[in-house]
Amino acid sequence: MSLDPGFIWTAFLSLFKALPNTLYITIVSVFVGFIIGTAIALIRIYRIPVLYPLASAYVLFIRGTPMLMHLLLIYFGLPIIIDGLASALGLGFNSTVIPLIGFAYISFSITAGAYMSEVVRAGILSVNRGQMEAAYSIGMTTPQALRRIVLPQALAVCLPNLSNNLIGMLHGSTLAFTVSVVEINAQAQIVAATNWKFLEAYIAAAVLFWGMTILIEQATAWLERRINKYNRGGVA
Repeated sequence: MSLDPGFIWTAFLSLFKALPNTLYITIVSVFVGFIIGTAIALIRIYRIPVLYPLASAYVLFIRGTPMLMHLLLIYFGLPIIIDGLASALGLGFNSTVIPLIGFAYISFSITAGAYMSEVVRAGILSVNRGQMEAAYSIGMTTPQALRRIVLPQALAVCLPNLSNNLIGMLHGSTLAFTVSVVEINAQAQIVAATNWKFLEAYIAAAVLFWGMTILIEQATAWLERRINKYNRGGVA
């Protein structure tokens, strides 16, 4: 057995067919997860009755179980719930209308939400409490103070960890192949199956993921510089 460098390039080009699915899964899960995480973080910080124990249990469960398990629970459990409700309510649809990638969106968004809630919570708590009190003193409500003062500063603090979560979800998107979604990892297997050159196909996939990770890191570094310039009083 010998390495075929030429096939690495062939496989690399073929992997771009699956790149959109990988990007869709990553972007959707991170975007929705950030919204979920921010809501969960605020619920836990302000200890909102009824919601607080539910939010804490959600974070504890998701962070305490594997990402693959979340995907399988959604893939096998959600259709049962949807079909049961549709049957009980007499609705004319069932779980078959959900595209396979939809299960990945839902599962990975739920996973990202739990991890991002801790990142956002840490960022919010890092902002001096005196700034909230100053906002109250000039007549701002809590939502106004959070939106205008606390969250922008918290975002700057959270940025490195948010970047890590984004990279983690990018890499975690490879799990989508378990529910028959063709992303980069699955495409590498498909390409390699034609001539059993799995090493070459996986090298190509690794290079592609590495390249995307570098782009994310560079974008994060650029954004950090812009935020730091703004915080120092420069032009953003």
